[in-house]
Amino acid sequence: MKTIKLRKWDSAEHLKTDEDMVLYFEACLDEAGNDAAFITKALGTIARAKGMTQLAKDSGLGRESLYKALSGEGNPSFSTILKVMSALGIKLHAEMAHSA
Repeated sequence: MKTIKLRKWDSAEHLKTDEDMVLYFEACLDEAGNDAAFITKALGTIARAKGMTQLAKDSGLGRESLYKALSGEGNPSFSTILKVMSALGIKLHAEMAHSA
């Protein structure tokens, strides 16, 4: 009998282009509702795909603090989120929510 090795799915491994990253983030925003930790973790996934060291340089934030803030366990300030998004080249935009 052959043993099958499984490993944990890591979305960051599949985000190859800037377009992949934006579409992934957009899908996460649609899915998240009001779950700030889910959105933060999605940004963390994109950050890992791009490279955390480069993100730290581009955002002016420490690499270790970025890992913690974007883990989904941290509670980063909105200012940190905006710095990360800017460094990743992702813009935040608004649209009217559809009422039920």
